[in-house]
Amino acid sequence: MRICWRAAAAATFMFFSMPSGISFGDKIERLEPEIDMFASMTGKCSTLKVADSDFACTTVAFSHSPGGRSGFTVPLNDPNDDSHIITFSGEKARREQDNRYELSIDRMLLKSKDRPKVDGLPTPAVEPSIGLCKQIGNFAAQQVSSIACSAVDANGRKYEFQFESDGTPIKVRMIRVADTAVEERRVKAVAAHIGQLRCRQKAVVQGILPRDRTAFILQCMEED
Repeated sequence: MRICWRAAAAATFMFFSMPSGISFGDKIERLEPEIDMFASMTGKCSTLKVADSDFACTTVAFSHSPGGRSGFTVPLNDPNDDSHIITFSGEKARREQDNRYELSIDRMLLKSKDRPKVDGLPTPAVEPSIGLCKQIGNFAAQQVSSIACSAVDANGRKYEFQFESDGTPIKVRMIRVADTAVEERRVKAVAAHIGQLRCRQKAVVQGILPRDRTAFILQCMEED
């Protein structure tokens, strides 16, 4: 059974429950404060292994929380379980180049039809793990070419994931959920960071010389 993105999104963001019977846009607006940004990507998995089982996938989601935890969430095309979703989650990330992002994995979040449910959605099992995810591309340019993740949990179970984009621009969404000064400052700070990355990407594409890039980026951000 192929799992469409609209159905997968309802269960993708692992820490939250949302009422059923509402549209995808409504679900985005009702996310809890722990998520401040997420991106959705389409393509295919050349590799997707959970223990000794192989699966397929066509979508991946990246989420980030204000506390610094991030995750790559993969809805599995599992003919026996339409709630089968795994998340590679971690708090330590680094970006040595604009188009290369690495996330150290410290836990796996596992959802299936047999998990306890809250508001009709299964809650994840949390497995302490060690692993790494590597992403090529960046959200500011709305292009991610590939994601590769591998992890081993405390029980020795292995998770392996290799995703290639189909070239469709990714969808990046900033989540603003509270009308408070602190929340507004946080959202503006994250949005400014995304804008800076986008302008930096424009500078590279347009061939702006290094000595002129700072001025170009500042002007670009003012125009956005």
